Amino acid sequence: MQHLTPVESHAFLQAHPEALFIDVRMELEYLYVGHPPDIVHIAWYEYPDMQPDPAAFVERVKREAGGDLKRPLVLMCRSGRRTLPAGEALEAAGFETVIDMLHGFEGDADANFHRGRLNGWRHDGLPWEQM
Repeated sequence: MQHLTPVESHAFLQAHPEALFIDVRMELEYLYVGHPPDIVHIAWYEYPDMQPDPAAFVERVKREAGGDLKRPLVLMCRSGRRTLPAGEALEAAGFETVIDMLHGFEGDADANFHRGRLNGWRHDGLPWEQM
């Protein structure tokens, strides 16, 4: 698995338009916190269960990728924690290029537990939209 910053991930996506950009956050996060335009939402887990179903997740990604295991995948979550197990499941299923976007959409928490002040997609000024 590759690990790229949000700026590096954005550059990769621009250079590889065939890549599939996947938001693995819960639907509420995707809708109300915001998300990059044209990202595909496939949650790693959902509320209230909060338990991943790796096989179901992989199947949804395979469908979205048209069954193409060579199609590059860039994974994003809130802070970069959920993308690791999600990426591992996708690699185990045979996807060849899986990129973990470091720091996620909101970034790491600062000393006061606030996100968006240190790093992350929004912090880096990359395009995003909100419901």
